[in-house]
Amino acid sequence: MDLDFTAGEQEFRQRARAWLAAHVPAAPLPSLETGEGFAAHREWERTLAADRWSVVSWPEEYGGQGVDIVKWLVFEEEYYAAGAPGRVSQNGISLLAPTLFDFGTEEQRARVLPAMATGEVIWAQAWSEPESGSDLASLRSTARRTDGGWLISGQKAWSSRAAFADRAFGLFRSEPPGTHPGKPHRGLTYLMFPLDADGVTVRPVGRLDGRPAFAELFLDDVFVPDEDVIGEPGQGWRIAMSTTGNERGLTLRSPGRFLAAADRLARQWHARTDPADPDGTALRDRVADAVIGARAYELFTWANASRFAAGEMIGAESSLNKVFWSEYDIALHETALDLLGPDGELLDGSPTEGPDWAEGYVFSLAGPIYAGTNEIQRDIIAERLLGLPKGRR
Repeated sequence: MDLDFTAGEQEFRQRARAWLAAHVPAAPLPSLETGEGFAAHREWERTLAADRWSVVSWPEEYGGQGVDIVKWLVFEEEYYAAGAPGRVSQNGISLLAPTLFDFGTEEQRARVLPAMATGEVIWAQAWSEPESGSDLASLRSTARRTDGGWLISGQKAWSSRAAFADRAFGLFRSEPPGTHPGKPHRGLTYLMFPLDADGVTVRPVGRLDGRPAFAELFLDDVFVPDEDVIGEPGQGWRIAMSTTGNERGLTLRSPGRFLAAADRLARQWHARTDPADPDGTALRDRVADAVIGARAYELFTWANASRFAAGEMIGAESSLNKVFWSEYDIALHETALDLLGPDGELLDGSPTEGPDWAEGYVFSLAGPIYAGTNEIQRDIIAERLLGLPKGRR
C-alpha cells in the first residue's frame, strides 16, 4: 500500500478544497430530518451536482467526474474537513447506486442515476419490517406477478429518509411461503417504487425531539413495473448482500468523517485543558485514543481501497469495518461530551464549541443497529472469517 499521493491526486485535492471553501454554507443548514432542512439539503445536492462534485466517482454520463477510489476518498476527507452539510441523498448514492452499477440495466442507470446525482429524486431504504430487522430473510412483504409488473403489499419499518423522500428500494417475497423449505433467503426480489404511488401510505416516526428521522411504509397492492426490478426476480438476496457490503464497507462511513471529528475534538481539548494538569490524564488518553482510532480507520480503508483497485472484494471483512466504526463513533462522542461538561447537553451547540456533539451522540447510538446489528456482524466474523462453528440462534 503506497500512501504517497501522485501529483494528479494532489491537484485534485486542491481543486476540491478550493471549491468547498467557496461553496460550503457559512451557517449550518437546518436538520435534514425536518421539512425545511430536507429542502435545504436537497438544494445543496443541486449545488454539488452543478459542478460534478455530488458523485465524483461516477462516470461523467451520470453526473460524476469519473475519478478512481483514491480520489473519492480524498474528496471525502476534504468534504468533512470543510464542515460541509450531511448528504440527504446518501441512501441513493451510497447504497442503491452501487447496486445499479453491478446489477442494473443500462436503461435503469440512465433513468435513475442522473436525477439521484442532482437531488431531484431522494431515495428511502425500505428493508426492515416489524419482527424482521436483523433477520432480514424473514421478511413477509410480498410481490406477486401481474400484467407488466408486480403488485407489492406489506409493511416496512424504520425506513430512513422516507418521511420526505421521493422513492424507495427494498426486498419483497416473490414466491409463496414454503416454496424453499429451510431456505428463506430464496425467492426474494429487489424492487424500486415511488412513495407517492397509489396504495402507499407513509407514516413518519418521530424521535423524542419530534423530528421524523424515519417512517413506516404501508403498501397495499402497489403496482411496480418490470422496469423497476433490479436483477432477476427471485435473486434479490444475492443483490441485497452486495448493497450491504457497500453499506458496511467503504461507502457509508468514509474515514474523512472521523478524521474531521477527531481533529475537532483534539482542538477543543487543547482549548479547554491544561496539558500539564495530572488530573486530566484519563481524558487526555481518551482524546488520544480517538485521534489514533480515526487514523487507524483511515489506514484500514486505504488498505481496502488498494485491494479494490487491484480488482479484489472485501466480502465478509466489511463486517469488521462496520463493527469498528459504529463503536468508535460512540466512544468519540462520549469523550467529547465528557470534555464539554454541561455545554455538551446543548442540542444546538454553544457559541464556542460549535454544533452537533449532542445530536451526533444520539445518532451514533444507532450505529451498532443499522446496516446490520453488530451482534449479527460478530456472527459473520466468527463463522466466515474465523471459521468457528455456528452458534445456536
